[in-house]
Amino acid sequence: MNSLLLAPELFTTDSGIPRSLRLYLKALCDLAGDNDCVRFVTLNDVSVDSADLRPYTMVHSLDRWEACNRDKRRFTGAVLRLSAGVRLIVCGHVAQLPVAWLAGWRRPGLRYALVAHGIEVWRPFSFLERRALKGAWRIFCVSEFTRNELLKNVRLDPARVVVLPNALDPELTPDGIDSATITASQPVILAVSRLSSLDRYKGIDHLIEAMPAILRDAPGTKLRIVGRGDDIHRLQNLVREHRVDTAVEFAGYVNDRQLRHEFARCTVFALPSQKEGFGLVYLEAMSHGKPCIAADAGGAPEVITHESGLLVPYGDVPALARAAAAALLRPWDAEVIRTCAGRFSYPVFREHLHRLLTA
Repeated sequence: MNSLLLAPELFTTDSGIPRSLRLYLKALCDLAGDNDCVRFVTLNDVSVDSADLRPYTMVHSLDRWEACNRDKRRFTGAVLRLSAGVRLIVCGHVAQLPVAWLAGWRRPGLRYALVAHGIEVWRPFSFLERRALKGAWRIFCVSEFTRNELLKNVRLDPARVVVLPNALDPELTPDGIDSATITASQPVILAVSRLSSLDRYKGIDHLIEAMPAILRDAPGTKLRIVGRGDDIHRLQNLVREHRVDTAVEFAGYVNDRQLRHEFARCTVFALPSQKEGFGLVYLEAMSHGKPCIAADAGGAPEVITHESGLLVPYGDVPALARAAAAALLRPWDAEVIRTCAGRFSYPVFREHLHRLLTA
C-alpha cells in the first residue's frame, strides 16, 4: 500500500513521539509490497540525514520525503503534493490532522489514520480537529487509557478507535550490554525526563522530596537524573532545600549509547509521572531487566505489572519513598522483567499494525 507518514518531527529530538513515529515509518516500509512506496513529511526537522534514516527504512520502499524546518505553509504544501498516488496517510499528531483531512478531501479515496499518543488528545477539540477526527478511517491509541480519554472528548464510532501500543525500538535495545557487569557500587535510582517547567507532572520533584526517607531505609542510595530543560535550577534548589546534595546527581543530556549504560548500571528506574500516555522509557528500562516505579496514572499501569515494577498514587511522596526503598531491597528477576518488555517488541507492533491496516 502506498502510504504517507506525517510527523511533527522524526530526528530533531529524542522524546517519545519521534521515537514511536520512527517505528511507524519502519513498519510501513517493512510492510510495503514490491510495487508500493512510502513517503513522509516532517514539520520541525530542518533536514533528514540518510544515516539517520537507514535503520528505519528499506531502500526499495522509501520514495520521497520532505523536512519543513518549522514552516507550516511549506508542510501543508508538501503534504498535498506528496499525497498524490497515496492510498493512506498516517498522521502522527492530532495538530496535523486537519492537513490530512484536507488532503483526503482533495483526493477522493485517500484514507487517513491518526496516532493518538496521550496528553495531546486528553482535552476538548477545536472545530477543525473534531471534523478531521470524524473523518479518520482509524485512530491508533497507544493505550486503553488514551482511547477512553479521547472518546470522552469527541463523539466517534468506537470501532474506529483502536489500541495499538508503542514498541521498543530495536535500535535502542541493550545491544549486548551486560547489566551484570556494569553495576554501580551503591544503589542507584535512575530517572530520565525532560526537565521543563511545562513537564512538572513528570514527578521529578517528588523523587527529590522522597530522597530523605529513601536514604533512611536504603542508606547510600543515589538518585541520578538524566535530562535537561528550563526547570533544572528549581530542581537543584529543591535538592539543597531537602539537604540531599550528595545523594542526587544531574547527568544532563546523554546520547543513546550513554543512556543504555545508564539503564545497565542503575538498580531501579523511576518516573512517577501523572500524564504518560504510554511510557516508552519504562520499556527501555525493562529491556535491561530493571524494575520500574511509576504513578498509578495514565497509561503506565498498562505497561508495568507486579513482576516488572511498582505503582504508587501520583503525588504521594511518602508512598513513593516506601515503594522506592522496597524496590531497591527486593530481589527482582531480570529475565522475567525482560520478558514483560518483550510483549512490546517491534515485531509484535509491526504485525499488529499489519492486521489493522488490512482488516
